Amino acid sequence: MGLRTAVLTISDTRTLENDKSGAYLYESLTAAGHEVVDRRIVIDDRYLLRAAVSAWIADESVEVIVSTGGTGFTGRDATPEAMLPLFDVTIDGFGELFRQVSYEEIGNSTIQSRAVGGMANNTLIFCLPGSTGACRTGWERILRDQLDIEHRPCNFAELIRTGGH
Repeated sequence: MGLRTAVLTISDTRTLENDKSGAYLYESLTAAGHEVVDRRIVIDDRYLLRAAVSAWIADESVEVIVSTGGTGFTGRDATPEAMLPLFDVTIDGFGELFRQVSYEEIGNSTIQSRAVGGMANNTLIFCLPGSTGACRTGWERILRDQLDIEHRPCNFAELIRTGGH
């Protein structure tokens, strides 16, 4: 059984019509058998981001949130600063592993990625960079398996389905 997910694109310029990264995540999640219960675009503002994600964290119909965008170093990139205060538990290894596998593709430019992951109120939250390539890397190399309850030796899906972390 798939997980109930939400996709958040963080951008000042994208719309649902031209949001390739959000569309990629939506399509990948649904192709893997997960249900996307909501998809939104929110501008790069830490308080608006916290409000959107907090609503999903409080919503029992959302088990996983995957965001794209706002993880760089420009003045408007605020995703980590917005999300970290919401986490009950930070998944340190997510950002570390993302940068490791990304290094194989883009070399030391991966050091500019501030991808983060965590859990809040039994909801998994993964924040990926805004490029479609980065979303593909995060999905194919990490999230696809970790959101599959059959993946062994362990996965995040079984943690949220049992309510423990």
